Amino acid sequence: MSSETTTPAAQSVELAVRGMTCAACAARVERTLNKLDGVRATVNFATERAAVRCPDDLDPAVLTSAVAKAGYTAEVRKGAAHDARQEDAHAARVRDLRRRLGQAMLLSVPLGNLSITSALVPSLRFPWWELLCLALATPIVFWAAAPFHRAAWRNLRHGSSSMDTLVSLGVFASYGWSTWSVLTGGSGAAGYWLGFGTTAAGADSVYLDVAAGVTTFLLAGRYFETRARRSAGDLLRALDALAAKDVRVLRDGTEVTVPVADLARGDEFVVRPGEKVAADGEVVLGMSTVDVAAVTGEPVPAEVAVGSRVIGGSVNRSGRLVVRATEVGANTQLAQMSALAERAQERKANVQRLVDRICAVFVPVVLGIAVVTLTGWLLAGQPVRAGFGAAVSVLIIACPCALGLATPTALMVGVGRGAQLGILVKGPDALEASRRVDTVVLDKTGTVTSGRMTVTGVRPVGGRTAEEVLRAAAAVEAASEHPIAVAVVARISGELPEVTDFRALPGLGAAGAVDGVRVFVGRARLLTEEGVPVPPQVEADVAAAESEGVTVVLVACDGEVAGLLLVRDEVKPSAAEAVRALHAMGLKTVLLTGDNEVTARAVAAEVGIEDVRAGVLPAEKAEVIEQLRASGHRVAMVGDGINDAPAPATADLGLGIARGTDIALRAAGLILVRDDLRVVPDALSLAHRTLGTIRGNLAWAFGYNLAAIPIAALGLLNPLIAGAAMSLSSVLVVSNSLRLRNFAGTGISYEIEETR
Repeated sequence: MSSETTTPAAQSVELAVRGMTCAACAARVERTLNKLDGVRATVNFATERAAVRCPDDLDPAVLTSAVAKAGYTAEVRKGAAHDARQEDAHAARVRDLRRRLGQAMLLSVPLGNLSITSALVPSLRFPWWELLCLALATPIVFWAAAPFHRAAWRNLRHGSSSMDTLVSLGVFASYGWSTWSVLTGGSGAAGYWLGFGTTAAGADSVYLDVAAGVTTFLLAGRYFETRARRSAGDLLRALDALAAKDVRVLRDGTEVTVPVADLARGDEFVVRPGEKVAADGEVVLGMSTVDVAAVTGEPVPAEVAVGSRVIGGSVNRSGRLVVRATEVGANTQLAQMSALAERAQERKANVQRLVDRICAVFVPVVLGIAVVTLTGWLLAGQPVRAGFGAAVSVLIIACPCALGLATPTALMVGVGRGAQLGILVKGPDALEASRRVDTVVLDKTGTVTSGRMTVTGVRPVGGRTAEEVLRAAAAVEAASEHPIAVAVVARISGELPEVTDFRALPGLGAAGAVDGVRVFVGRARLLTEEGVPVPPQVEADVAAAESEGVTVVLVACDGEVAGLLLVRDEVKPSAAEAVRALHAMGLKTVLLTGDNEVTARAVAAEVGIEDVRAGVLPAEKAEVIEQLRASGHRVAMVGDGINDAPAPATADLGLGIARGTDIALRAAGLILVRDDLRVVPDALSLAHRTLGTIRGNLAWAFGYNLAAIPIAALGLLNPLIAGAAMSLSSVLVVSNSLRLRNFAGTGISYEIEETR
């Protein structure tokens, strides 16, 4: 008897987690979720979300319950990102921090003035002045600093610690020691609070100004950090805001306004001038100009008519359109762009995983360092005040906020800015791969070229006009679906004459009778086989054109050559500039194609690429990438993915040019949705810039903590300055990340209209 084991089906659940205040909190939530059977979770502190993969039969309530037991709150996120409730909660948190900061500042100013005056001019002290200081400091410590204390208590109840533990201990230690000193010491003798000169017994240990000042500085830091983190997500919120909320659907010829969620594939809907296109679709009535800049970054509005494809989220600029929906809901290009941008933040860079592990053990280590600092000062025979001040400074300066924010904030802003430019970053691994790239391989058809055959010239022979030659050829080719036939027909306008006795001749061309005249359209071999002589001059013209990479189609009428049609897959206007930009970045470029050597060389010469790999079958493209990598190159592969999907997957970094609505299926790390090849150097530049920002943030955060802790332990850092520096460190990291919003790439005009 045999038994089979089956892997249970898995589901993806996204949780909105509230109550996290630092990376250590995120690490704790992540550990809690991952302890559940079959659960794999990644928690992002910057976005306050948890991406969870769990068994299909697991009730999501189990996940939220586990998070609650860890001391935080969570709910399953449904529908579009950044729902109204989450926005309201964030706004309420900002308002609460602003109120607490205002109260702390209002009371800290007179407290600080009184402290300084009493220290520098002892004769101005008045009876019970120290009790007035205590009265001013108490609301700050117990109300303004309450968020720190609540978080610390929550952590203590669950046997853990975070940066709030350090802050709460530092503030309470300063306040408690000061209260004891005030109540047990005297204030009659002349002296200084700051430790200069002689003071009454116990009065030199008053730290009320430190407790109040540290609380004020940390609240200011958290307030500006929270606001800045919201700004970092504005770019992704702008992407979500592009989607239409309502749509005018045609029901029995009447316009009916319904929520966009009720739109189904095949429905026809109306888009008036100034309105957003509700879903991906095909125009069935009307002509207009459509602005797609907000969706693809394409700066030039597109002209659309019957049969044209339109993208959901683009804006109709002029005429009334009737569109038949081809993709709706989560299948639209805009929805997939938004989903990819969201998923990019669920994954963690390798360096962020290291940071998470460090933050998880950082707080207990700092607590130990603070105890050792105090003990060491006392054993060295130093005053209690000096040792206590050094220990408080260690507690405050070591808060690892900046470490926890360094990677996710930069990634959030970089991904959001990329989405505006038509560059979708699938995850931080793509950013890390971009750092090593030295060679960019470009597929020819559909990437460097348009992927569509175009008639670029007509050369009549034997006295016929170009119009006559083209009309005769188009009449025959109208019955064929070959790409060259489509190009020929597209070149002519107006009604075409009827064709009879049509024959498709695979590999050679086509034949038919037009107005009683026998017409052949195809290669020279077709004319030879049909007994039509090809003059030597025509043969020379064919050879000369083909040497330049042009496909030549001969047209014969009444048994003689009537003309030549020059057809080619035209190079994209942006290709040469894109290649120059890649070379300016110090990158080597390679053209990879299945076309013949002559055509490939002609295209390469036009855009400025020297290394050409021609005649490569789709299945062999991945082998070429492997060969380049084996020779020591780090390779980025750019392709449209139609027949070369394995190649981007084989490369160190894959860049996929998305077509249609299948962008989520690409095997690429970076997805390009703009029909402009200059987006390739822009994508690499953005990846470099984002990665550089992450590394700069981490260098500052690590360096700050490593340098500041020893200085604080040696007693060289006042606790007030330590609190201000810790807050400034977090704000600096977030502000540095926000600079990515100004990335402009090659200088093309990228403008997104966040509100319509």
